[in-house]
This record gives sequence, structure tokens and C-alpha cells, in this order.
Amino acid sequence: MPKVFNWQLNREMSYPYEEARPEKQFCAVFNINRCVGCQTCTMACKATWTFSKGQEHMWWNNVETKPYGGYPQFWDRKILEMLGPQKWEGDTYAGQTIFEAAPEGEVALGYYPEQREWVYPNIYEDTPAAETWQSTTELPVHDIWMFYLQRVCNHCTYPACLAACPRKAIYKRPEDGIVLVDQERCRGYRKCVAACPYKKAMYRPTTRTAEKCIACYPLNEQGILSRCMAACVGKIRLQGWLHAPDQAREDNPIDYLVHFAKVALPLYPQFGTEPNIYYIPPRWAPREYLRQLFGPNVDEAIEKYTDPDPTLFGVLRLFGMTDRIIDRFQVTEEAAIGYDESGRELVRVSLDEPFYIRPAYDERYEVHRFNEP
Repeated sequence: MPKVFNWQLNREMSYPYEEARPEKQFCAVFNINRCVGCQTCTMACKATWTFSKGQEHMWWNNVETKPYGGYPQFWDRKILEMLGPQKWEGDTYAGQTIFEAAPEGEVALGYYPEQREWVYPNIYEDTPAAETWQSTTELPVHDIWMFYLQRVCNHCTYPACLAACPRKAIYKRPEDGIVLVDQERCRGYRKCVAACPYKKAMYRPTTRTAEKCIACYPLNEQGILSRCMAACVGKIRLQGWLHAPDQAREDNPIDYLVHFAKVALPLYPQFGTEPNIYYIPPRWAPREYLRQLFGPNVDEAIEKYTDPDPTLFGVLRLFGMTDRIIDRFQVTEEAAIGYDESGRELVRVSLDEPFYIRPAYDERYEVHRFNEP
């Protein structure tokens, strides 16, 4: 296999194709700390893309409760058990990726889920984990804990689905890095389903082809957010464009969160796909568990998020404040401002919420109000 550089692992790794990064990469950052588990994002995606016959099991966007939940069931536990114990040496991954651990004759380590594993998308929802049943509200770690993990296709830099397809029906767009399936070429071999460690490539029996999240690229091409991003009630999602570390722009909000502030981390970077959906880890969950999910820099990310500097605080204010893709940001003493690719101002968010004291008697409406509890 050729050698490619995976900056999330801080080393070269084996991959079937030569390194070919897009001009800019579709990317999003999810702030787990804000998610309320309402599933509005899930239903927005379902109502837009997967409401037809043969797509009943397809949840391109799902929100699962960790540590027990997963869709398909136990998807991450299974691939982690197959990969076996691995380790990091500082910021460098010293273990094997799914490509390097692939059995003979296969491109990537993987498995094909059983039908029953696709049946319950919300299994173990709101089920907590605990060693003891004595509750606490103190941070950073709760005795009783769970959190919501929001999942879409990662549109990986080194997609396992693309690598495994014998028909070369899966491709990565050079203009934005979105990974798509050419369904005219696809013959439904389901190699992509088995190879994707995140299980976001899915087989549709009515057409005998694979389908997956397309990042709502028709909207992105107009500068509009994907459906799951725009529908988010908790304002936990920030969508934009990510650049490689040597090309990162400090005034790009996604680059800033990933490369400069380093509060946004990839999901299971040890798989080796270099996923392009990032997460701000939850402050209250056990750190050892979070390091397994997001890599060795969890503690630093949580520390910076918990006590943000003015620039980071401003960027965090921009989450969910517009249905347009923010390409550039500016933080002043009064506001955080987001701009599109043309430089047009999209949104301006005050850093301090104004405090109003209403008069006890409103002369305009001739009503009395109670200002005190």
C-alpha cells in the first residue's frame, strides 16, 4: 500500500490510494456539552433524505447515548475489540489503523452488521453509567454520567468505504471533500458497509445499492448549512471548511477550533480514516473513556473550553446563529461577527447579553408586571 500522512495520528500510515486532499474540506464541530438529545437533527435528515421504501433502517444522522448506545448496536465496541489494545506515544499514534490491521485479502479491518443490529436506533437512550449511585453536580467528572454523541458521515480524508469498494463507485469530491456514492456504478457488494468503522455506509435492498450522507451538498454549494446543522435546537453545531494544518487560517472558525484553540477533537482517530467531524468533549464524563473516543488531547481541550479566552468565547457564540456557512470570523470587545466567503456579514452576536428591568406598570399596554420572584 502507498504511504500517506495522517496529521491526526502525527505519522504516515498505509492507505490504498495516494494522498489527495481537497481544495477545502467539508467539516463540522459538535459541542457535546450543549446537546439536549432532542433528535431534531435526526428527524430533519430523515424527513429530507431517507423517508422512502428500503430506507427504513437508514439514519444518516443519529444521536446515541454513550457509553451504551450505538447505531448499529455496539458498532464501536465491536471494531475496537477487533482492533485490539493499541497505544499513543504522546501525540503520535503507535498502534495499528484499520488499514494496517486488515486481514489478508481485505483493504480494511471491519465487519458487516447483523440485521437485528439496525433495528433500534435509540437503544439505551438516556441510560447512565455509574460505579456508585451517589449523585453529584461537581465538575469535571460526575459519579453518574452519560452523554449524547451526535453522528453523521465523517467524510473522511482517507475513507474506508472508498478504499474497500471493488467497483470504485465511491469518490471524494476535490472541491469540498464530500464523499459520495455513484449509484450507477454501485452493484451492492456491501464492502463499504463492512469497511466503514463508523457504519455510516448503508445498503438499500430495494435498489441493491449503497447509500450514505451526502452532506446536503446542493445546499452547501449555495453557502447554506446542511439540514441537520441548521435544524439543531441546542445550537451545538458549527459547519464550515477545514484546511490541512499547514494551510489553516486563524480567522476561519473551523480551523481555529481544530488547529489553533484545539478544543475540537476527531472521533476515534486511531481508526486512521482522518474523520472530518469534530467534537468538543463533555466535561463531566470519565477522562479515560473520553481519551479512547477522542485521542490523547482530551484534558487540554476540556481545560480550554472550561475557561475560554476572549477569541474562543466569541467563536463559541457563533454556533447555531445563522443558517449560512461562516467562512471567516472576527471577535471584537462587543461582538462575534461571522462572514461568508465573499466577505459579506452573516451574523453579529453580542458577547454580553443585555439585562432589562421592566417597569412594574406598563403605560403602553396598561398592565402591571411582577419583576420580583
